Amino acid sequence: MTMNFLFLQERRGKMGYHGRDVEVVSLNEAQYLVAACDSCGAIGMKELDVVRVPWSITGRFTSRVALLEVLSIGAIPQMITIAISNEPKPAGEEILKGVREELKVMDLPSLPMAISTEKNMLTEQTGLGITVVGVCEKAKLRIGQSKPGDGIFCMGLPKVGPEIFSPDEPDIVQGDHLVKLLGYCAVHDIIPVGSQGIRGEVNAIASIVGVEFMREPKCELNLEKSAGPSTCVIFTAPENIQLGDFGTIPICKVGRLGGII
Repeated sequence: MTMNFLFLQERRGKMGYHGRDVEVVSLNEAQYLVAACDSCGAIGMKELDVVRVPWSITGRFTSRVALLEVLSIGAIPQMITIAISNEPKPAGEEILKGVREELKVMDLPSLPMAISTEKNMLTEQTGLGITVVGVCEKAKLRIGQSKPGDGIFCMGLPKVGPEIFSPDEPDIVQGDHLVKLLGYCAVHDIIPVGSQGIRGEVNAIASIVGVEFMREPKCELNLEKSAGPSTCVIFTAPENIQLGDFGTIPICKVGRLGGII
């Protein structure tokens, strides 16, 4: 993102970024207010749910998506809202259990929570919406940092729906992976992959930078496949970057930001 683009957006009071599921607003001279949200429908233990999983899993994954979006741009979460379109018990109680488990994993156990459940209507499908609000120092914002010639890497595997059995699977990205990745100054942009798949995310980066995306021939990942609840992230960095030990999670070079369009 160029400084001119930043300046024009801040004059209007907010900074949109094409291809990102996060909103950034100038809070004061030194900080940005950041918000990200995720919704989840028909995934749980209700009669008409399409994917049957414990509600605690629904809560963990949905909160993880919004948390990853906020953390990935260098912001610190300040609060979380949980809108549950189901009864307080048992659905609401179990969903909140999962949210609290994820906050604990992310080392955010005391993050303030605003909670709403459906107390008037009987429901036959699970519905959930989660928003995370954070604050980012302007000097630490990680949006639009990619450069022509950067390599594009994927951490984790794209998975969706019944392919996911547990939030702790070794081949999907976890909060501590992201926090560790943020510690590398050479890493430029980090983007959690959503329903538009890896290709949608890398095309958005390439468009902002003004270059073509050049795919790595050896990459065997399905770039069109949805990554569901952000089971993987892509990041840009110099092609020769040396990363430390990230355990067993797969890290694959997807391609590079090539010649100027």
